[in-house]
Amino acid sequence: MTRSIRHTAWAVFVLFGLLFVNLNWLQVIQADDLARDERNRRQLLAEYEIQRGSITAGSGTQQRTIARSQDTQDQLRFQRVYSDGPTYAHVTGFHSFIYARTQLEQRYNEFLQGSSPDALFRNLADALQGRERQGDTVVTSIVPAVQEAAVQALGGQTGAIVAIDPRTGAVLAMVSSPTYDPNELSSHDGTAIREAWERLEADPANPRLNRATSELYAPGSTFKVVTAAALLERGGSPEDTFDDPPFLDLPQTTAQIGNFSSGRSCAGGTITLRRALEVSCNTTFGLIGLDIGADALVETAQSFGLNTDIEFDVPTATSRIPTELDPPQTAQSAIGQRDVRVSPLQMAMIAGAIGNGGVMMRPRLVTEVQDYAGRVLRDYPAEPQSIPSRDGSQAVSPGTAATLTDMMVGVVNNGTGTNAAIGGVQVAGKTGTAEQGEGQSPDVWFIGFAPAEAPRVAVAVVVEEGGNGGESGTGGGIAAPIARTVMAAALGI
Repeated sequence: MTRSIRHTAWAVFVLFGLLFVNLNWLQVIQADDLARDERNRRQLLAEYEIQRGSITAGSGTQQRTIARSQDTQDQLRFQRVYSDGPTYAHVTGFHSFIYARTQLEQRYNEFLQGSSPDALFRNLADALQGRERQGDTVVTSIVPAVQEAAVQALGGQTGAIVAIDPRTGAVLAMVSSPTYDPNELSSHDGTAIREAWERLEADPANPRLNRATSELYAPGSTFKVVTAAALLERGGSPEDTFDDPPFLDLPQTTAQIGNFSSGRSCAGGTITLRRALEVSCNTTFGLIGLDIGADALVETAQSFGLNTDIEFDVPTATSRIPTELDPPQTAQSAIGQRDVRVSPLQMAMIAGAIGNGGVMMRPRLVTEVQDYAGRVLRDYPAEPQSIPSRDGSQAVSPGTAATLTDMMVGVVNNGTGTNAAIGGVQVAGKTGTAEQGEGQSPDVWFIGFAPAEAPRVAVAVVVEEGGNGGESGTGGGIAAPIARTVMAAALGI
């Protein structure tokens, strides 16, 4: 009898031990995973009981709320509402009870939900005084007038625009087209949300893709500023002369590089570096790439941030150049083709670094987070972009940056970028027309900054497959006028 009691006691003891372990496992080890599980309805209802913080654009009297929470009094109490949703969709992202969150809604979720460590004592005080918890406001650097000008200038063409303040890295506009309406994914109608999602997923244009940061393109001739920088950093001069053949036979292959026929084609004979950039001679820059060599080209590209992850407020793709190039690849890479791939954000940063005396600033979309009383909880000041290959933020020397600026002014005044000119303002820029696969029209580019002598805005524009120009579209004809509109808006012109 005693033995049976002892066995039973041990069995009960073991069961209690297992229960204790299980409870601790659930409450300590798995607690966070369970809380984040989308099937956790209690967590979902609790999240929607909180008035989520706003997302704003602009400052002072021009400040605009681009995302806010609205009290519905239904089971999911608060609903996310996006003012002019398609214009800011790739900035805000969406907040959906079915498909979770994207973009700033995801990155700053703790602040928006009022659950960040910064809000701990405030939330405790609110609980003691019986006040409802509120989320914090995320303040962006987006300037509504610049954002809206970019949307209108792009005019529904597929592509992207990024405008930054080169002095601070603040993003003034970030536009991706086509776009979508985040309100459709943030409603409380599950059927409508799923229908909208399925429609977006089936769209071959992929409207949810943020082309400004998450898509990589061949930069075409805009990359010639990097090739020119590589030469200048190694003692070259804008007045150095080079051969200007109509075609460049690539070593070790039967392939050739030709010049784009645009009415400003390179004339043959010899040409200066300055003029070759102005009229965008492919053959000359292919020769320059071969002359300086693969190592110099790759090193300079990496000094401008390629092959380095960008720390940014929304997901970004890493711009890249192969670190090992044979001679044909070197010549093709020198004109922004072959396997060179960049994001519009990266190209805006490159333009900004040239305009900023060679110093690249870290891009930032959020400037600060405020609590519901307007007090600053967290601020994100301007800071240089760390460039591992340069052990600092100086992409190129101040002298090289100044020389490049002067040459890029020539592109707008006397070359392929005349459509980017703004009356009364010196604009520095570079066009690009990047070849695609067979049967595809080229992607067209413009990068630049203004005023050239003291830039307040740097911009990158890419329009896929020639935009409205189709196979005859060029960077100077399609992208440059868009850039002009965006820069003028940023300058208040």
